[in-house]
Amino acid sequence: MSRPIYAIGDVHGQLGALDRALELIARDGGDAAEVVILGDLVDRGPDSRGVIDRLTQGAAAGRNWHVLRGNHDRLFLNFLRLGETRDANIRSNLTWANRRLGGAETLRSYGVTGLTDDPDPVVVAAARAAVPAAHVDFLENRPLFVEAGELLFVHAGIYPNVRLDLQVEDDLIWIREPFLSHRTPHPWLVVHGHTALDAPQHFGNRVDLDGGAGYGRPLHPAVFEGRACWLLTDRGRVPLRP
Repeated sequence: MSRPIYAIGDVHGQLGALDRALELIARDGGDAAEVVILGDLVDRGPDSRGVIDRLTQGAAAGRNWHVLRGNHDRLFLNFLRLGETRDANIRSNLTWANRRLGGAETLRSYGVTGLTDDPDPVVVAAARAAVPAAHVDFLENRPLFVEAGELLFVHAGIYPNVRLDLQVEDDLIWIREPFLSHRTPHPWLVVHGHTALDAPQHFGNRVDLDGGAGYGRPLHPAVFEGRACWLLTDRGRVPLRP
């Protein structure tokens, strides 16, 4: 039997939901459980700083956690590194400052206000001073995927029929089409987030674990044994099937 591996979808600053998900995983698999967190740690929710604190503490304690980079994590990094709120992948000419993307909530969790579409250099400087270097280093060093036997964990998805070593970051953290409409099998069962649903769903060749925590819906941890998948609840495992 394959070893269990656990996954958590997009967290989006929801520290309480992250703690509950980690507790459910510990109940099922113990403190040494292998966990993949699918990125989008920040934005929209109220405590992005607390989320990154929790995950850096886990890394320091030697937890077997793989934390991936999501597109919102890159938006936050680009603001800190470059003072930018724009990304060519954002639809409708929105910026990180727009409430739909939630950058202001992330900065507010660090005590910084005043984010606008074209950031004031004073706000950029305040953010750089407020965000601990350990948080920046942690975000900068996030992997883009984890391959585990029959499973591939990635934030947004993959470009179908392209070798893994030829996939580009923009697709791995931003893609929707043609990934979402692709129905034939991939070399792995792809486990991803990024595209928010009302609840996690199994599509046969992929599992979308983004149940919309960024919009206040629950965060659903899952466990995989080979390609078999269960959601973890207070009542135990619940099968998630196509």
